[in-house]
Amino acid sequence: MYRRTFKRVMAIHDLSGLGRSSLMAAIPILSVMGVQVCPVPTAVLSTQTSGFSDYTFTDLSKTMPAYLQHWKNLGLDFDGIYSGFLGSAEQVDIMMDVLTHFHKQDTLAVVDPVMGEDGLLYDTMDSSFVEQMSRLVKKADIITPNVTELNFLAGCAGNEVNDVRLLKEKLAQVSQDGPQTVIVTGVELADNSRCILSYTRATDEYLQVPYKHLPINYPGTGDIFASVLTGSLIQGKTLENAIKLAADFISIAVADAMATEEPIRDGVFLETNLYRLLK
Repeated sequence: MYRRTFKRVMAIHDLSGLGRSSLMAAIPILSVMGVQVCPVPTAVLSTQTSGFSDYTFTDLSKTMPAYLQHWKNLGLDFDGIYSGFLGSAEQVDIMMDVLTHFHKQDTLAVVDPVMGEDGLLYDTMDSSFVEQMSRLVKKADIITPNVTELNFLAGCAGNEVNDVRLLKEKLAQVSQDGPQTVIVTGVELADNSRCILSYTRATDEYLQVPYKHLPINYPGTGDIFASVLTGSLIQGKTLENAIKLAADFISIAVADAMATEEPIRDGVFLETNLYRLLK
């Protein structure tokens, strides 16, 4: 029987024609890390949304089931499944079906529960979507919310908790009957430094990984983090090393972008730093 000699990841995300985010980040990152990327676009946009107006948006919810059915018919298998932006409750149901069919014992399922930031849900999200996302994360192995998204998943207001001790409680709470590992990004410490916190239920272990925080917010950094994390874990790196690589990569890419006068909406300097992820 034929066996693949290479790693393969299904990446479920939107495709923005301009912007270093979503699939435009996941595809080059995972590819340079030696992983074949099989994209499943959830929507096609002319640009990423941050900093742009009048962009076009085409919802692909109606085309996704047939797209994925073809893969089922082909008997495709995956080492990893990574999902990011889902544009509707219908797409959450589609993702649930993906995990039911393609998530095998040796498949890593990473869900980035994209819903909001800075204490608020995105304009396209509402409380019912949070409920749907809460269903989905229970089927994942790893989830990568920011602080706002973690708090919504834990059932409290998005800006209610940003304290390390309380966030650790939320990590364990969300993991309790769901994902084996919960990683929260962008945690602000008392001295204004930043870290990434994670909790793994099987070992009851917390990790606190510091990173160099720069005082500017570029679009796409969450997508980049989840992509590097997924690629690193598929390569066999430890969770701590995978988190550290992803955080350090973003810090460098942000610093390079800050050193220029390029618009923030164009994102971090991804392409010139991809070599840092080579195996």
